[in-house]
Amino acid sequence: MSGGVVGMDAAGKRGVMADGAGAGGAVAAAPGGTAAGGPLGRDMVARAVGVHKEYMMGGEIVRALQGVDLDVYRGEYLAIMGPSGSGKTTLFNMIGGLDKPTRGMVFIDEVDVAQLDAYELAWLRCRKIGYIFQSFNLLPALTALENVMMPMLFANVDPDEARDKAVAILRRVGLGDRIFHRPARMSGGQQQRVAIARAMANDPAIVLADEPTANLDLHTGKAIIDLLKELSRTLNVTVVSATHDHKMLNICDRVVWIRDGKIERVELRENLQITVGSIDGQEE
Repeated sequence: MSGGVVGMDAAGKRGVMADGAGAGGAVAAAPGGTAAGGPLGRDMVARAVGVHKEYMMGGEIVRALQGVDLDVYRGEYLAIMGPSGSGKTTLFNMIGGLDKPTRGMVFIDEVDVAQLDAYELAWLRCRKIGYIFQSFNLLPALTALENVMMPMLFANVDPDEARDKAVAILRRVGLGDRIFHRPARMSGGQQQRVAIARAMANDPAIVLADEPTANLDLHTGKAIIDLLKELSRTLNVTVVSATHDHKMLNICDRVVWIRDGKIERVELRENLQITVGSIDGQEE
């Protein structure tokens, strides 16, 4: 692995370490470290600092993000909103380590993702981040149990331990009687519960939920939202959701609006008045 090795810092916390770094030598630690910088002293789990993202399309430069600054706190439920082309998906991918900035820095658990090579990024994504997709993205040939075990096996967890943990997580999300069912034998809501269990398998710091209720009916969507909130609260996992679902906004802690590649507004949920079709009197 060029450029760094996986190691332990001075506090015994596993992280990505620079070659030749001593204890505590995590690559480009976030400014301020994990000092209590969030509301009510909450730690930051991810941070974007002056993030720009540019790419070429049809011979023209597209500026997807333009100087974005955002702190994401441990255990919070954060919703990101914005119209098509606003930069919402790009920011979402940055927080999840799926993309790197053209300029600026993105930190996940104190590690600057721009400094990581492909191997280190894969290590970080496997162990620090869980992903939930609107289309579930389960492997159709595998059972619910095997789908949930998969990320643990990639993380070199002992197979017996992975199996026991997968069973426990599936029971926690209400699928104790569907452990050996394949996706084709499950409803959309059940498949999304498997996807949530898979996202939680490696005890991630962050779970990214991309429109997780988009393919579900009203009742099932609400059940999935409530499940995500309960898991966020009880496991102290940060959930970042790209969504237009007002039901999801109702249970989040903060809402971030992005437009034209810039953060337009960040509000605590308690300060918003959400009604069908509008937020604070503005149509969404």
